[in-house]
Amino acid sequence: MTDPSTSTTLDRRSLLRLALAGATGAALSACGATSPDDRPRSSQSESERGPGRSRTILLAYFSRPGENYWNGGRRNLRVGNTEVLAEIIAERVDCVVHRIEPADPYPESYDQTRERNLREQSDNARPDIANPLDSIDRYDTILLASPIWNVSAPMIMSTFAENHDFSGKTVFPVTTHAMSGLGTTPEGYAGACRGARIGDGLAVRGEEVRSGGKRMVDSWLRRTRLIDRG
Repeated sequence: MTDPSTSTTLDRRSLLRLALAGATGAALSACGATSPDDRPRSSQSESERGPGRSRTILLAYFSRPGENYWNGGRRNLRVGNTEVLAEIIAERVDCVVHRIEPADPYPESYDQTRERNLREQSDNARPDIANPLDSIDRYDTILLASPIWNVSAPMIMSTFAENHDFSGKTVFPVTTHAMSGLGTTPEGYAGACRGARIGDGLAVRGEEVRSGGKRMVDSWLRRTRLIDRG
């Protein structure tokens, strides 16, 4: 016959073990839900940050890895320059990050991508987006980040901009470039982002993103006061 006091003690210990196991499993599940790589968190996973949190800033970016222009030559990049810059911004600003993915990915080859971009600019094309956002209504500030191709943002950024109503919102252009700075992005977004106010942009040379990007981002965030937002 089992001693009742021993049985009660075992039952309590069993319940404690089950409770601890459940808590551990929940913690592991939460960790497993995060992305295993070092890319910024996409807007599709914003629920991981907890319910009820106010979200006012969206960072939407397009970036292309592969063969890139580099100091007059070519360099193969595993992670595109704009993606690296977006990571730096996302580390400093409480924002939701959305990577704009083309339905028809751009070639790995720099020259082939250049030729395709020239055709798209000539045709005033609007390349399809594979993962469009349903709405940007919840955001009052939008950071639009992209490389500069032939003095302008890639045409897919016009696709994104024209698919949404920016009334009452502030748009900050962010670019990586070889020598064009912001290019025509302020003027382009002024026309494409209906109803938006265009804020001071940030332009970082692609070759300098990894070495000086943090310093330039910090200076820009202080200048625009985005660093105080949450």
